[in-house]
Amino acid sequence: MEITEKLNILADAAKYDVSCASSGGTRKNTKGGLGNSHISGICHSYTEDGRCVSLLKILLTNHCIYDCAFCVSRRSNDIKRAAFKVQEVVDLTINFYRRNYIEGLFLSSGIFKDADYTMERLLRIVKKLRTEERFNGYIHLKTIPGASEALIREAGLYADRMSINLEMPTEQGLRLLAPEKSHAPVKHSLQLVSQSIAQFKEERKLLRHVPRFVPAGQSTQMVVGATPETDMDIMHTAHHYYKTYNLKRVYYAGYIPISYDSRLPAMGTQPPLLRENRLYQTDWLMRFYGFEVHELLNPLHPHLDVEIDPKLSWALRHMEQFPVDINTADYRLILRVPGIGVGSAKKIVQARKFGSLRFDQLKQIGVAVNRARHFIRCADSPFSIGDPTANVIRAQILASTTSKYIEKSVLQLSLF
Repeated sequence: MEITEKLNILADAAKYDVSCASSGGTRKNTKGGLGNSHISGICHSYTEDGRCVSLLKILLTNHCIYDCAFCVSRRSNDIKRAAFKVQEVVDLTINFYRRNYIEGLFLSSGIFKDADYTMERLLRIVKKLRTEERFNGYIHLKTIPGASEALIREAGLYADRMSINLEMPTEQGLRLLAPEKSHAPVKHSLQLVSQSIAQFKEERKLLRHVPRFVPAGQSTQMVVGATPETDMDIMHTAHHYYKTYNLKRVYYAGYIPISYDSRLPAMGTQPPLLRENRLYQTDWLMRFYGFEVHELLNPLHPHLDVEIDPKLSWALRHMEQFPVDINTADYRLILRVPGIGVGSAKKIVQARKFGSLRFDQLKQIGVAVNRARHFIRCADSPFSIGDPTANVIRAQILASTTSKYIEKSVLQLSLF
C-alpha cells in the first residue's frame, strides 16, 4: 500500500480521538507562505501558555484484536485496514516538520497481536524521533492498556504527554459495549505514570541531570451518549480520576453512530455535541471555579440543563446566595456570579481597592453585565423593593441571548 493511502486511512481513523484538542483546521497555504493545516491528519493543540501547536494526528494501525461496539476500528467492522512501519511514521513526522506543516505528533493505535507488541512499536517510534532524529517537537503518545510497566516507563522519557482512554464512564457501561475490556488495566497504567511523574520531580530537586518524565502530564477520554450514564455519573468519574491520578485533562467525546448494534443508540441520532459542551463547562467550573460535583449535579438534578450553562443553572437554583455585593464580597463568591470569569474576578478584587465599582466599570473590566446584573449589587445599583424570581431571570437571559443571535445572523446575511 502506498504511504499516501495509509496516511489517508489512518489519519481519518484517528479523528475520533478528541484528547489532543483537535480544531479541524482547513487553512491552505498561500503563495510565499509557510505551513498548511489542510494536509491529511493535521490538527491543533494548545499549550499552557496559549500557543497553538499543529500536530500530525495518526494511528499506527487500525487493526485491532478487540470488538468494541462503539469503535470504528473494531475487528468485526468491514473497513479498509492499514498499518505504518516504524520508520514510515518517523519519516512522515520529520518530513512534515521540515516543510513547516507540523510542530508535533499525536500517535495512537489499534491493538494488534497484544498490548506489549503494540506498545513496543510506539516506543520505537518516539525513541527514534528523539535519539536518532533529534526531534524536539511536541509528542503526545497513547498508552496501550495492559502494556508492561517497563515499556510505559521508557516511553514516558520521550513523550511530552501520555494519555489512555477510559472509553466508558463506568465499568458497567464498558462491560455492555466492550465485554473484553476492563477499567483495571487503565487505572494501573494511569497510577504508574502518575507515580513516575512525582518520582522524577522529586529526583530533579536533588540531581540536576534527571530526565523529564511526561512533562505535560497525562489525560484520559470518555465516550458520552453511547451508554445510559447520567451527567452526574460522568462528572463523578471525572472528579475521581482528576484527584486520584492527577490528570491534566479529562476529554468528553460525544458518541458518533458508526454502525448498527442493538446495544447502541439509534443510527439516526446526532452526536450529543451540546451535552458534550455542557460537560466541558462543568469540568471547567470544577477545576478553576471551586465548584464541587454535588453542587452542580445531584440526584434531584442528575442531568445538565441544555438551554443554559451549568454556572447559571446553579445560580438560579440558589437565589438565596444572591445578590452578591461586588464591592465587599470575597473572591470566591464573586467567582460564582454568572457572567464573571476568573480574570474578571481578579480584576474586580484589585480595582475596588481604589474606590467603589459601578456597572460601567464592570463592563470595562470584561464582565458580561447583561447576565451578571441579576446577581450583583454595585455602587450605582437601583433600589428594588422586590427582586425577580429565578424563572423571570432565566426567561430574560434566554430572550437576550436569542435576540443577540438573531441580530448577529441578520448582520452576517446583510454582509453576504
